[in-house]
Amino acid sequence: MTALGARLRAALEEARDGTALEAVRVAFLGRSGEITQIRRAIGTLPPPERPSAGKTINAAVEELEALLDDKLRGLQMQALEAELSQAIDVTFPAVRPASGSIHPIRRAIEDACRYFERHGFAVVLGNEIETDYYNFDALNIPADHPAREGLDSFYLRPGLLLRTHTSPMQVRTMQNYPAPLAIVVPGRAYRRDAIDARHSPAFHQIEGLLVAPGIHLGHLKGMLTGLLRELFGPAQAVRFRPSFFPFTEPSAEVDTTCPGCNEAGSERSTSCRTCGGSGWIEIGGAGMVHPDVLRESGYDPELVTGWAFGIGPERIAMVRHDIDDIRVLFDNDPRTLEQLA
Repeated sequence: MTALGARLRAALEEARDGTALEAVRVAFLGRSGEITQIRRAIGTLPPPERPSAGKTINAAVEELEALLDDKLRGLQMQALEAELSQAIDVTFPAVRPASGSIHPIRRAIEDACRYFERHGFAVVLGNEIETDYYNFDALNIPADHPAREGLDSFYLRPGLLLRTHTSPMQVRTMQNYPAPLAIVVPGRAYRRDAIDARHSPAFHQIEGLLVAPGIHLGHLKGMLTGLLRELFGPAQAVRFRPSFFPFTEPSAEVDTTCPGCNEAGSERSTSCRTCGGSGWIEIGGAGMVHPDVLRESGYDPELVTGWAFGIGPERIAMVRHDIDDIRVLFDNDPRTLEQLA
């Protein structure tokens, strides 16, 4: 065994890399190696001598394996030192690490809320599960209104549903705080809409409310004009189209000039994917808070007035990024989101 150890050490001295070291291991410890041949010869010894021969061989094997491990660590250290000794060009561009970004819907919500916070509005959040009272009754929505049917709303049990808008926080906040009051309510809402390019059963809404003495529609138009100019650019204009909502009177649909046409710097075209050539896009609904809603919230409509609006962050994100299918925002394909970042 002494001669075997000497031959192994000599072979290890000649090994200069991992391939050569593996060849030495196979030659001495492999299935057909020298140690295997010696173990097979144990059977030819007299029975009394076999245990002691086995112990001697096992001890030799442990020593040989230790020599191989030491040599392997030495070769690995040499390779590391050689790699570290190479000159590094610190001016060479590094690999850019992968990083996430804010989702386009979240960015639209944050930008809108930031605008209102600068104007003294408080950001208020509410539960996504609401009662019939706050979702409908307190907002002057009658019992026979189509929105209250099970075909239009997600009812969890009688009297309890997934909110269809963030408007319930109007009444909840007014019932807890006196005027003057200025809040903006971002959040998710739910309606039984079929999924298509413009609709989804789960969506987001940003609700705004201002109640104080002497508030009128001019204040509402001024705030919304400022918001849309911040979101889309300084050239934005706003128009109100008469409409009807149970919780506001008068009520209006809010349109803003098409950012796509404005950016083009030319006359409107029927090929515009954003407005289809009309020059206007619908952003949401708005109006003066209905006196019945004020009274239900504990306010005196003879002393204070207010306005409210609701806009869709998905619509804002679609216009900002020239997207014509809302499903792009919900599919959350990393490749798409990376382009929109």
